[in-house]
Amino acid sequence: MDKRKSFLAIMLIGFGLLLFFGQGFNFLTIAALLFLVYGVYKIRQGDEVRTGYILLAVGSGLILLEHLMLVVAVILISLGLFYAKVKKMLPRGDHIQKQNFIAGVHWDRDPWVLQSISMWHVLGEHDIDLSLAIVEERENIIMFQGVVGDIDLVISEDYGVEIEAFVMFGQIEFGPDKETGMVNRLFWRSPNYELREKKVKIMISYLVGDIDIRLS
Repeated sequence: MDKRKSFLAIMLIGFGLLLFFGQGFNFLTIAALLFLVYGVYKIRQGDEVRTGYILLAVGSGLILLEHLMLVVAVILISLGLFYAKVKKMLPRGDHIQKQNFIAGVHWDRDPWVLQSISMWHVLGEHDIDLSLAIVEERENIIMFQGVVGDIDLVISEDYGVEIEAFVMFGQIEFGPDKETGMVNRLFWRSPNYELREKKVKIMISYLVGDIDIRLS
């Protein structure tokens, strides 16, 4: 099963790259890229964030209309990278794995059981409150990966938490700190993480994303 998943990951990434580099670029494509670049610039300035996101949406829409195969390539590459990462981080396979076009998680309303899970999607919206989680295993890994994602995450101090987050376009907000624009990364580990009896590692990766993390 592991060899089959490795082959599938390599095949998806390779086929996606072939589609990506096989596309031609015309005036509409250049205009779309200009919209994207100017949108990122506006978001980084901080004064016209809404305008920046509108420009990003327009640029993405133009690319979608003109280069449907380019969008398919991005999706295939993202899915291939997901399979490769799952094999590396969760090699035993004793976890829940889901792939959906659209996904929504609402773990912020009632108590829920925390267990290792990996999820990939094209569009995702997740609300997670770790203070409501019922932790049974000593160590758990939660992975959210995809093309576009919106995550609201509340961290509990009841156990050790490690977070790795990456967003190519968008923003990551952690408490009072906020990074917007392009290529945003976050690594955070709760105090005395190694000494905690129960731990959870959260890994988030999106091409376009809005991630908001707060301490409870």
